[in-house]
Amino acid sequence: MNSQNGFLLSFIKYGENDAVMHCFTEDEGFQTYFLKGIYSKKNKKKALLQPLNKLSFSVNPIKGNGISSVSRFELVKNHDIYTDIKANTVIFFISDFLSQILKYENKNTSIYLSIDAFMNELTHKNYQAHLLFLMVILKIQGVAPLLSEGKFLDPETGTFTTHSTHQLFGEEVSLIWKTAMTTENFYTIKIHSALRKEFLDSLLVYYHYHITDFKTPASLEIIQQIFE
Repeated sequence: MNSQNGFLLSFIKYGENDAVMHCFTEDEGFQTYFLKGIYSKKNKKKALLQPLNKLSFSVNPIKGNGISSVSRFELVKNHDIYTDIKANTVIFFISDFLSQILKYENKNTSIYLSIDAFMNELTHKNYQAHLLFLMVILKIQGVAPLLSEGKFLDPETGTFTTHSTHQLFGEEVSLIWKTAMTTENFYTIKIHSALRKEFLDSLLVYYHYHITDFKTPASLEIIQQIFE
């Protein structure tokens, strides 16, 4: 048996009382665990199954061709933001996003710490944190844009050019990208509310070009409605 800390990305009910969890752990990256009896009437820990909750759990060894099972788990840090509808919507969007792009990711301390930092930003009601977090991930993955003199970002090449190559990457949106690339702490950047939807759309276009098999998160429509 070994102990792990990790962020819960998603979970699926299995049978009447059990669940399968997908987590991004500190020591082993993306992992899938079987959680027995979590939905039984006497089990009060089902309330801990919230996307991006940071959990500590004891993991039993794999038997045969199955998946590891969790014998015990506890909440590491209580952010207490799930009753905030804006924060909750952001969390579901990012957990949806991470479930997709991290499913083949091994141990990556930078990504693990970046999820922690993102949750701290949400705790302080930074409701644009998800936009900047997507930039953080691009930088960690080594596919962020390269700086140059141009005013327009070309999403396909990841370079700035002297003329626009995509309708979503006008001068204002491209400037946000360039500002992020030259700012040490992304979360200090302020994005005008009128540009947030367009900037998010530009981020997703960029991900389609640079992250293999990327698909737009199903929760995109919800987050756009909340922040209209």
